[in-house]
Amino acid sequence: MAKNLVIVESPAKSKTIKKYLGDDYVVEASMGHLIDLPKKKIGVDVENDFKPEYIVIPERRKNLAALKKEARTKDAIYLAADPDREGEAISWHLKNALQDDKKKFYRVSFDEITKDAVQAAFKHPREIDMNLVNAQQARRILDRLVGYTLSPLLWKKVSRGLSAGRVQSVAVRLIVEREDDIKKFNAEEYWEIEAQLKRKGDTPKEKFSAKLEKYQDKPIDLKKQPESDKAVEILKKSFFLVSDIRETKKRKKPSAPFTTSKLQQESFNRLRFSSVKTMHVAQTLYEGVEIGAEGGIGLITYMRTDSVRISKDAQEAARSYILEKYGKRYYPEAPNFYKSKKLAQEAHESIRPTLPLREPQSVKDYLNHDQLKLYTLIWNRFVSSQMSESILSQTTADIKAGDYLFRTSLTKVIFDGYAVLYEVESEEKGKVSEGKMPQLSVDEPLDLLELIPSQHFTKPPPRYSDASLVKVLEELGIGRPSTYAPTISTVVTRDYVRRDAGYLKPTELGTIVTRLLLEHFPKVLDYEFTAKMEDELDGIEDGEIDWVTLLKGFYSPFMHTVDKAKIAMRDVKKEIVPTNEVCELCGKPMVIKWGRRGKFLSCSDYPKCKSAKSITSGVKCPGPGCTGELVERRSTRGIFYGCTKFPACRYTARRLPSDEGKEEIT
Repeated sequence: MAKNLVIVESPAKSKTIKKYLGDDYVVEASMGHLIDLPKKKIGVDVENDFKPEYIVIPERRKNLAALKKEARTKDAIYLAADPDREGEAISWHLKNALQDDKKKFYRVSFDEITKDAVQAAFKHPREIDMNLVNAQQARRILDRLVGYTLSPLLWKKVSRGLSAGRVQSVAVRLIVEREDDIKKFNAEEYWEIEAQLKRKGDTPKEKFSAKLEKYQDKPIDLKKQPESDKAVEILKKSFFLVSDIRETKKRKKPSAPFTTSKLQQESFNRLRFSSVKTMHVAQTLYEGVEIGAEGGIGLITYMRTDSVRISKDAQEAARSYILEKYGKRYYPEAPNFYKSKKLAQEAHESIRPTLPLREPQSVKDYLNHDQLKLYTLIWNRFVSSQMSESILSQTTADIKAGDYLFRTSLTKVIFDGYAVLYEVESEEKGKVSEGKMPQLSVDEPLDLLELIPSQHFTKPPPRYSDASLVKVLEELGIGRPSTYAPTISTVVTRDYVRRDAGYLKPTELGTIVTRLLLEHFPKVLDYEFTAKMEDELDGIEDGEIDWVTLLKGFYSPFMHTVDKAKIAMRDVKKEIVPTNEVCELCGKPMVIKWGRRGKFLSCSDYPKCKSAKSITSGVKCPGPGCTGELVERRSTRGIFYGCTKFPACRYTARRLPSDEGKEEIT
């Protein structure tokens, strides 16, 4: 009979690990957290050093009972939750729940689920790291204090069922402020002029283009068409001459392997995966995939990390692969190393394939479509990070035409290097391309074939996508690798934010809640304060800050602000907007009110008359012969539009007809 019990979070992970351990081990899954703060109350004793009231999650009682039964006959219990704060807290809770003086408890952690990594972890088990546990406890309690204090205030002032959160509310603020910038933006007109030129003796088919850049050695700034027309008239009579030619070589180093935030950004930009989808697919690759006769194999390292560190073995394996597959030109003499940002958890590695030699093509028959896409992205990025730099040659020619200067350039790839596997797009011009430009020489006269003026308008800042929001959250120091995807998911689920063609747009509800919180809780929604709090949580993890002291320093001034807001905050719930619509039941005017799902029409004689209905979109229902309008509705699957004539008309759509064709990010 097996003498040891190993507890992991998921069945997929347990299945993969089982085959690496002998018959002396039984591997079971806890199914994530078993113990947490209660849902129906705050569950924190603020008068007693913020002592948390932990309970067994009702839906997990059977899981815990099964683990207790399994543990009774075991001599040792190995806690093998994920290698982060949350995994450490899960392990600590399990130890407390299964505590027995006769049993030995060990914590084992590994960044990859491979035979070598798992067996090495079991040869060197450790104690539970209480600094990690306390950092997670502090985060959980801090978020509970904010959420369970601000949410009831929003219920009272806006609508029942709303929520606020320490990180989620800051994320919504970013999205709301970006929308404000877009609305305030005033487009400015400007004109550009392109010249179609050719060398003397060349045919018109051998033409090339140059862009007007300067006038009298200063950057050109054509605001209106008359200015452009005037320049065109002068240029038509001008003599075009090559005045300068410059050639520069650029060396581009490969990018570091993925961190969590960079994976989410690239996955959105290249694969159009949302942050949530990226992390879900990555989790399956980490926990293990059935690879033919090999069985369950963890294909990537742990996917929640802010480190770019690479193990020596993985680096050597990648370099050996590069030398054999691509040759010496692609094999740098010295290995490529990358520096992680400040405060990165260097105990972790970057996200990489567990076995660099396991090419995507070799496992494609065992992966679903999304898994293959993401694994290929991770594999290419990692292997390319150990390749030689690429070398580019850029030739730039300045062409004088009187007081005006045109410029044309050509970029050529001398050596593709790492880009043979992972081509990085230029921030300004997209992918490097050969372009079209003849061999020119200084003082060479050119023939003007055509001048092409074009009108343009400055563009407002774009809405945030999953990728750009994660990027700015990371840059501001808000949240950590494990929080990006859940934060975006939460604000969308709460209907504070909606996806519009793959981009994040605040709802009216999200905007109102943000403005109220920003007015009365500026510190909680302050970017620097939130980032500082993240740094202090890291300080708890490093054993430099006491977690109770941190909570005390936050709680007292926070509650003082709450008491003031209870009196001073605008009561949106009581605000009533009259309409011209008449109640179908009693004939009295209908008014617009705020409810749990946003604005709705209610009879002004409420509560005597309880007539209420959704506000229509103003879009006619496209159902055959239908005279109804489309109205926004909600279901467990999210927002959709249905006909006001339901059930006579059962037309439904995920978007309004005017929005059809817009891409939806899943």
